[in-house]
Amino acid sequence: MQLSHRRILTIAIPIVLSNATVPLLGAVDTAVIGHLGLAAPIGAVGLAATILSTLYWAFGFLRMSTSGLAAQAKGAQDAVELSATLLRALLIAAIAGLILIAFHRPLFALAVQIAPASPQVESLALTFLSIRIWAAPATIGLYSLTGYFVGTERTRAVLLLQLWQNGLNMALDLVFVLGFGWGVAGVATASLIAELTGLMLGLYLAREALAPIRAALKRLTNPEALRRTFSASRDILIRTVILQLSFTTFVFLGARFGDTTLAANAILLQFLSLMAFALDGFAFAAESLVGQAMGAKDPTALQRAARMSMQWGYGGAVLLAIAFAIGGYLAINLMTTAPDVRSEAFHLLPWLIAAPLIGTACWIYDGIFIGALMTHIMRNAAIVVACIYAAALAILVPIFGNQGLWAALMLMNAARGVTLNRAFPQILARAR
Repeated sequence: MQLSHRRILTIAIPIVLSNATVPLLGAVDTAVIGHLGLAAPIGAVGLAATILSTLYWAFGFLRMSTSGLAAQAKGAQDAVELSATLLRALLIAAIAGLILIAFHRPLFALAVQIAPASPQVESLALTFLSIRIWAAPATIGLYSLTGYFVGTERTRAVLLLQLWQNGLNMALDLVFVLGFGWGVAGVATASLIAELTGLMLGLYLAREALAPIRAALKRLTNPEALRRTFSASRDILIRTVILQLSFTTFVFLGARFGDTTLAANAILLQFLSLMAFALDGFAFAAESLVGQAMGAKDPTALQRAARMSMQWGYGGAVLLAIAFAIGGYLAINLMTTAPDVRSEAFHLLPWLIAAPLIGTACWIYDGIFIGALMTHIMRNAAIVVACIYAAALAILVPIFGNQGLWAALMLMNAARGVTLNRAFPQILARAR
């Protein structure tokens, strides 16, 4: 298995560019609906989008497990298993999407009760949701396709899918909302069409994987393959829930320190999210290359893939830290004009500068362990780290307040990196 820095960049750069289109779509959605001159439609689209993203987030494991399984099948040069891996993931996506469609009314009714709004906002939000939900099988199916493309190093296909979906969505936003005057329903219809056509484009781009379909169908219900699929999916879901609850706890505890602190934390978390998007490309490269090395039973290539991905991840982290050190004050000033929020965010800026240097190891190791399909270690590490995080919160927050909250978050990311680093030799042992 030949590895080079160019190969890593070929995988990583399209993912970085693809991720950059995601916040742009949200900004256009908000801007278009904002031209109606009413507050309710803006709030409705934001509320509905949050509800949908929460529902779909539960199926994010499908992207990661499919990536690891596809990479290992490619590394083993098993074209039939590669096809069967994609078909299984698409079947799970179709079933999950149909279940969401079947139960969408009670699900959405419960959601608006949990997050109540004015009757007008709730009505518009339900209109949006009742249209968008019909794309559920396509949206979840795209997770499967993305995992397949990442696992087989075809990240340019991921970029093409994002450009198609987001570009079409933004164009249709303008036509349906500003042209036809459909309002919230227009935004929802634009997203529906973009997701459905995105699935069709994705299936076309993955057509070579569906070529040995007859042989793949015979393996579709292979007990060992199904066990690996559901085991990896379960572990990733548990790990993701734990991490999501940890970040939710951070937000909720930050709210206790007042509106100014809450706003400052929110600004820095936006930058933290952008940072993760930027470094995702190297984690995805690790998923693909480590998975292929594992499938080929090549521990030397696996170790080299992990080392090179980590090197590029830290290279990006250093650049991000320098960028935040030089331009952090300007970036904060662009995000808010409130003097008190700016002042609080400035005090927190050192944490943002340190964040990429502290967090890179855990983000790249996530990709390494997903590629190796050693997901039970990720799950167990998440449980251990959550306990460390809880202890840090209990000790640091009462003493240092919001600064202690940020220290606990950084400690959590550092603990994730250390824990997974200690388990890395197990991957090399399994690859032999």
